[in-house]
Amino acid sequence: MTAAAVRAQAGATADVPFAGGRTGDAPLTWGQRAIWHAIGRTVPNDHYFNIGRVLPLADRGAPVGLPRLTGALAALMLRHEALRTRIVTEDAGGTRQRLYAEGLVGVRVRDVSDPAGAGDAAEELLSSLTAGRFDYAGEWPVRFGAVRHEGRITHVVLALCHLATDGHGAEVLVRDLRLLARRGSAGPACAETPLDLARHQASPAGRRSGRAALAHWENGLRAAPPTMFPTPVADPRTPRFWTGRLVSAALPRAVEAVAAAHRVSGSTVLLTASAALVAAGQGHSVAAVMPIAGNRAAQGHRTLVTTLSQDALFVLRMDDVPGPEADFTDLLAGAWPAALAGYRAAAYDPADWDALLERAAVERGVEVHPYCCFNDMRLVERPTGPRPAPGPDELAALRRRSVLDFPATQERVACRYCLHVSGDDSALTVTLTADTAFLPPAAIHAHLRAIEEVVVSSSAGTPPPLAALPGLLVTEGAGR
Repeated sequence: MTAAAVRAQAGATADVPFAGGRTGDAPLTWGQRAIWHAIGRTVPNDHYFNIGRVLPLADRGAPVGLPRLTGALAALMLRHEALRTRIVTEDAGGTRQRLYAEGLVGVRVRDVSDPAGAGDAAEELLSSLTAGRFDYAGEWPVRFGAVRHEGRITHVVLALCHLATDGHGAEVLVRDLRLLARRGSAGPACAETPLDLARHQASPAGRRSGRAALAHWENGLRAAPPTMFPTPVADPRTPRFWTGRLVSAALPRAVEAVAAAHRVSGSTVLLTASAALVAAGQGHSVAAVMPIAGNRAAQGHRTLVTTLSQDALFVLRMDDVPGPEADFTDLLAGAWPAALAGYRAAAYDPADWDALLERAAVERGVEVHPYCCFNDMRLVERPTGPRPAPGPDELAALRRRSVLDFPATQERVACRYCLHVSGDDSALTVTLTADTAFLPPAAIHAHLRAIEEVVVSSSAGTPPPLAALPGLLVTEGAGR
């Protein structure tokens, strides 16, 4: 292999200078503080929070070469202050965000000889760029990569630190970068900035808003068990946390049908199914789940690149639906307003949230924390128009295509049950990362299978009775 071929295979790095922005210093926003606390509980495995995106550029439009791409990346760095912000620790131990006006960022370029392999090369580059933890004080919170074929950029890769943005903000970055690379302009930038937001949240008005949100948490936690998973049931595996994955072609049609029939969102259907199964599996009459809230309702926040997402609190009372004939769909009427109430109360100071949990623990004499999370990562549910509910034969055929596996393990995650939903109209991917001391691998797969069973059966007009939910989670030889 020639030296040139070795360099092309390994990839080269191009420097992207940027200058002309403003500088500033502010406390962390509430969203940043929430992620910072989660990072502290997950170190050294905090690369778990990295966000990755791939932008194809060879599909249409004029060719984009490396000079045009580096110009677009420089413009992106100036347009979004979050990309020029680092997290610094002060001498007194406090943590702040610091905005820089100029600097240098690299873009790792990988050349491919066959354009058919460009997509795979982009995915490999994405895995490489997201695999390592960020140096929060010494590194920009974004890593860029590019795949090139015969001088043309086919794909751009972004690896993002979660302190800089959440999933919605990542989509804003991808959109803006596409426009900058194609047209040289992305239109007016968002007027709001992370520093402005941080200063508002630290103001008296911001503090009042945060305290009002935590009143919802206080009331909800008092109505729920101290935790959803109170007792270990097995010796933990090594690594301790396993991720199970269900890829289901049946779920999109089934979720759509149940949501339409009961006039709720598809996300609420999945949230309610997971909450009901957790409660049933653990013998609780009330479920407390922490769904991730985007906190993007305010007009000025819709295109703001920062971390706005925080945990909400969803409380599902299984005992509000009495009688032996009650079934899963009977829960949905109450679940919809409960979910909305939780999402409305999802912006607060994490330090005040920690203090609330400490007071609750003293009051109840036991640790209080749901340790049960739900994250629907589909940013917008895109209805395809009214469709007839799928029939039993169609659902059965789609379910035969479902795939269950364990794509990942890791040693440390600051939760016991973390459910993530992604995908589109063709298939949903549901992953469950769990502490194997509380949910052994067989139980992880049982929960994923049960979610599909509950939703698909409900869409076919045969929703499972609530009394039958524990039986869906029984695993051979394990009892759960």
